[in-house]
Amino acid sequence: MKKTLLLIAMIPILSFSQKKEVLKYFISKDTLAGVKDQDGKIIVPAQFKIYSDLQDGDLVKEETIYFDGSKKGETKEKNAWGYVYDRKGNFLYRPFFYDNGADYFKEGLRRFVKNGKVGFADRNGKIAIEPKHDFVSYFEYGYALFCDGCDWEKTEDEHKGIVGGTWGVMNTKGETVKPIVKSSDKDKEIQGKYYPNPFHYNEKEKNILQFFEKQNKTLSGLYYINVYPEMSEAEKKLIFEIVERPKENFPYYQINTYAVGMDLTMCDRFKFLVSEEGKEKYTMDYGEKVPYEEWLKNEIKEAEQFQKERPDNPNKFVK
Repeated sequence: MKKTLLLIAMIPILSFSQKKEVLKYFISKDTLAGVKDQDGKIIVPAQFKIYSDLQDGDLVKEETIYFDGSKKGETKEKNAWGYVYDRKGNFLYRPFFYDNGADYFKEGLRRFVKNGKVGFADRNGKIAIEPKHDFVSYFEYGYALFCDGCDWEKTEDEHKGIVGGTWGVMNTKGETVKPIVKSSDKDKEIQGKYYPNPFHYNEKEKNILQFFEKQNKTLSGLYYINVYPEMSEAEKKLIFEIVERPKENFPYYQINTYAVGMDLTMCDRFKFLVSEEGKEKYTMDYGEKVPYEEWLKNEIKEAEQFQKERPDNPNKFVK
């Protein structure tokens, strides 16, 4: 098992839309939260007990309205946390409870719960995969694990783990996928079995990916500089895949990076955005869009400093 010295922070949900009607959260006299428009019209009535640091007058920045808490008089929903509405005040879904709050968006999709089953919604609140399984993992490299007949059970260390049930693997269409005999480095290993490379591209998309592929040696050098022990050049190769395409409120291709030498592990710091026409390129750096060239320059500078301070690092970065 390769070990990295760098701890990666979870990237928060981002807002990408260009122009939106101004909506603001408000707090009622009995400390319940709702949403109004800029004219003071109530879009969502104050009925939510909020557990975050939401303040009266805070802007709704995302493509949907999210209340991080419980609803007055609600019936408890298993594995659910918070409420999501569209910007017109229509209820959409309840996010899956994960990491002490609402599930994150991974590869453009976020889990939600309905009637005890888990499905997926996109950043605009559109249902991408209907809820039909008792549990589904988040998507990684185009695949997610699901189970039916399973349940949560406390382990010896007081955390919860999923036990029992029948398990399978789904793609981003919600279709069950069967394992194959491994045929390339781009096949994904899941629980000891291999699943086919799920990504397919047109010529425009291939050209977008080629930009990053041409810089594979530089980017892999930056990524593996603080990894131990020493790795071969083949092990240090990175793979770039488009995990989200332009849509309403999101005018970008999102490119995720995966580490071949770590069984196609997601490289959290190496997430990129490319504009719809392919000209503008950014890195998603702790929730902020940073121009790609600026980010690359800073990464190289930090890598050179790291190597200067730790000359014994086994995976050398060569500019």
